[in-house]
Amino acid sequence: MRSALDTPLGQLTLVAVVYAGLVTLVALVLTLRRVPRPAWLDHMVWILELLLAVRVVAGVGSMLNGQRPAETSAHIGYLVAAVCVLPIAMQSVADERSTWSTAVVTVAALAVAVIAVRLQMTWGHGA
Repeated sequence: MRSALDTPLGQLTLVAVVYAGLVTLVALVLTLRRVPRPAWLDHMVWILELLLAVRVVAGVGSMLNGQRPAETSAHIGYLVAAVCVLPIAMQSVADERSTWSTAVVTVAALAVAVIAVRLQMTWGHGA
């Protein structure tokens, strides 16, 4: 039996989860230190969004090539959520640079880390 990490899709998911964890950790530290949200944190968020978009395109490509996730409807929901959470969160704090906006980034990054893990879990053994 192959591990999910033996597939390119699984490896891409792992990179997304680790990077989302890094963004979460950095944003949490900034929040706890009550530092206003720096511009470079925004850049980290958009890099994470790009990584998630690549993961979604790869996942859709795998499905179009005939591979099916174990839970198709949940998997498609996670694919959509993966690329929607960060833009919505960033838009909600676009004009705000306070500590609270950094806390919003923390929660959003944590949410996409969880979504990426669930995305891999719903793929099951079909990958």
